[in-house]
Amino acid sequence: MAPEPTPPPDSAAPWRRFAGLLVGAAGLLGFLVLAFVTILDPYGLRAGPGRAPGPIMDLNQRFMYPQVVRGGAFDAAVFGTSTARLLDPRALDRAFGGPFANLAMNAATPWEQTQLARLFLARSPARAVLFGLDAPWCEADADRKRLTFRAFPPWLYREPLAWTAPFHQWNQQSAEIAGRALLHRLGRMPARIRGDGYEVFTPPESHYDAARAAAHIHGDAPVPEGVPEADPATPALAWLDDLLGLVPADGLKLVAFMPVNVAAQPRPGSAGAAREAACKARVAEIARRRGAVLVDFRIPSAVTRDDTAYWDALHYRLPIAARIVAALRRAVDERRDDPDGFYRVLAAPPAAEH
Repeated sequence: MAPEPTPPPDSAAPWRRFAGLLVGAAGLLGFLVLAFVTILDPYGLRAGPGRAPGPIMDLNQRFMYPQVVRGGAFDAAVFGTSTARLLDPRALDRAFGGPFANLAMNAATPWEQTQLARLFLARSPARAVLFGLDAPWCEADADRKRLTFRAFPPWLYREPLAWTAPFHQWNQQSAEIAGRALLHRLGRMPARIRGDGYEVFTPPESHYDAARAAAHIHGDAPVPEGVPEADPATPALAWLDDLLGLVPADGLKLVAFMPVNVAAQPRPGSAGAAREAACKARVAEIARRRGAVLVDFRIPSAVTRDDTAYWDALHYRLPIAARIVAALRRAVDERRDDPDGFYRVLAAPPAAEH
């Protein structure tokens, strides 16, 4: 009998083995990345009372500040944008009692600020809050302008965190931040921002150039007249109303319009000025009803007219930040306009409430 013919070799077998090895290696690598990020916990998913958050290593504060809140070390906080970031929590501690965290975020929209404030107020009773307000709070389209080009992770702001939260950080960015956290643990990389959220993001004062600052102030200043027309019942102010309502009755509630240079303020008598005045009146009504102190630094004053007090139209220098903290303390104590014209007190509860 003739022997059976030998079947031809399976030419696809090596490719199947290669594909299997490739998929297996990719799966193993993905699992190792997930385990690495989960162990290093760069966004502080495990932070809580008794478990301090990790170092702040990401450039985007929107990913970092929820862990500061979850750590539970602070019962007072600042919310706002970069116009409030230079308010040093340690100075606020001395002025009002601590501990304060500064949770103001660069270019944060009112909606983003609201998400962080809600998380803070949901965690534990707040002893004090300070909301630093800017022009976007007065814009009628604040509800549509919820986000910026900066990534915002809504999953980090849920309370409690969903069980899927670790999988949201299964990506290249989180692996990079976890790597920075590891380097920090090894003493090879400092934290980007202090543990209470504070950072001096402006250049060193020794590098200040008045001529360059003036060019920025008058060349790059936003044009207030071009903002959308404001409604006194703008959605952002409704959010502010709700947030103040979440602060305990015995908590200190501070609201402040931040002191931008007059180049960034609407011209007196203009339509923009009328819209801003209507907005401030609405905020004052909310503050009175919620028992908050409302301080208005966003006015023409010796400080806001002084170009040498600013790096650009929005960002004041460090000595002005210290002056703002002192002014807030004085406004709470005296409940009247500053005799030197730096601020106006638009609303204040009776002194006995604080």
